[in-house]
Amino acid sequence: MKYFAANWKLHKNPQETRNFLSDFQQKYSRKSSQEVIFFPPSICLEAASQVVKTPLQWGAQNVYSQIKGAFTGETSAQTVADLGGKYILIGHSERRQIFHEKDELLSEKLTLVQQLGLTPMLCIGETLSERESGKTMQVLESQLTQGLKNFDQQKALTVAYEPVWAIGTGKVAQVAQVKEAHFEVRKILNRLGCNDKTPILYGGSVKPDNAKELLAVPEVGGFLVGGASLEVASFLAICASE
Repeated sequence: MKYFAANWKLHKNPQETRNFLSDFQQKYSRKSSQEVIFFPPSICLEAASQVVKTPLQWGAQNVYSQIKGAFTGETSAQTVADLGGKYILIGHSERRQIFHEKDELLSEKLTLVQQLGLTPMLCIGETLSERESGKTMQVLESQLTQGLKNFDQQKALTVAYEPVWAIGTGKVAQVAQVKEAHFEVRKILNRLGCNDKTPILYGGSVKPDNAKELLAVPEVGGFLVGGASLEVASFLAICASE
């Protein structure tokens, strides 16, 4: 199974979400070997729930570590589940860097998401300074070990490796770099007790013209796509790269 996930970040309003998803579904040629997932902004989750039809899936870009309470501005994982969502992004580099989310909080979120029967997609990745100082593997091991501290081995899990320096910059990690990182992530996941089939997605300036080459890299189980997922044609082309 290959996974193609669209992270729209803070783009599209509810009507644009409905229009995009309707157009995409009309043009998408279903492949049984694919899981296609959309992560719209939180204000568009209900719109997505009204339009997305199986086999396509949708989820939230972020949730809080508790189901409800006095947490102004947060999103409830239970509400995502009630609306029919399946996936939750956890620990995207923008959540870590801009909103200063720490591994302990991310671990709490992941645990709650699994308890609710949703699938967490844990995002990991190094900054440019960490790569240049030779700390990439150390960073990945720390983020995985801390983020999966209390995860349930019997429940679904996905991981997305996104080198921070390649997100939205137009820079793409070299094939050798992607191969090395994904190989190391697999080893770490095995040590932590994860299933060998736990998918490891790659993210970082994925586009139609580089998708096929990247998808051929061992242990690349698909993509978490940002900017190139905002247009129907480009995301369809990426999904067709398999």
